[in-house]
Amino acid sequence: MHLFYTPDIAPSHPQYFLSEEESKHAIRVLRLEVGSEVQLIDGRGGFYNAVIQDAHPKRTILSVTSVTTDFNKRNHYLHLAVAPTKNIERLEWFLEKATEIGIDEISLFISQRSERKEAKVDRLNKIITAAIKQSLKAYHPLLNEPVKLNELLTRPFSGQKFIAHCEPGEKLTLRNELQLQGRYLVLIGPEGDFTPAEIESALQNGFKPITLGESRLRTETAALEACFEVNFLNRV
Repeated sequence: MHLFYTPDIAPSHPQYFLSEEESKHAIRVLRLEVGSEVQLIDGRGGFYNAVIQDAHPKRTILSVTSVTTDFNKRNHYLHLAVAPTKNIERLEWFLEKATEIGIDEISLFISQRSERKEAKVDRLNKIITAAIKQSLKAYHPLLNEPVKLNELLTRPFSGQKFIAHCEPGEKLTLRNELQLQGRYLVLIGPEGDFTPAEIESALQNGFKPITLGESRLRTETAALEACFEVNFLNRV
């Protein structure tokens, strides 16, 4: 299967022109020819079968033969908010794996104990794009620009909100609290965790404290654990 990410494709249009980058990959690297069958995903749930009409290395023309909408649409919406890790490769690893497992939106935030204060969203989006192609996902997760934690806490969100932290105190579990087939926002803190004041602010803004197990997890591991658990609990 030769899969291409085509976010600008129109479901009703019978013909599509691959970008120069994708055309070069299709013709020069994959050595596809006229008549070769390919598949396209638009990042909005559309999955397309197409055939190459003109195998041009700069502007390959495709004829769309069939379209499937809402391809493998999941029964819930997961929004994970994560503090960028000091080692950016760990964040990249998380984004790749979370995309493969299933996630809808990722927000990056800067908190008091954050060791990394910025992240290049363009590069991170390329990793997400590669992951949806690898895992055959028709939906492209939304990656938001980094914001201050306080701004994120006060944003409206229609669904359940959770914060995973390492401070002592009574905590809930996703297994017991999750309202299935719903919308969820889960906060995962930086390497040094949230401060007590940040936790209190989250609670005042409607977030519930949760535990992700007895082990002290790295930021990216905790985020992936939350991603896996939400998807597992909502499995059909």
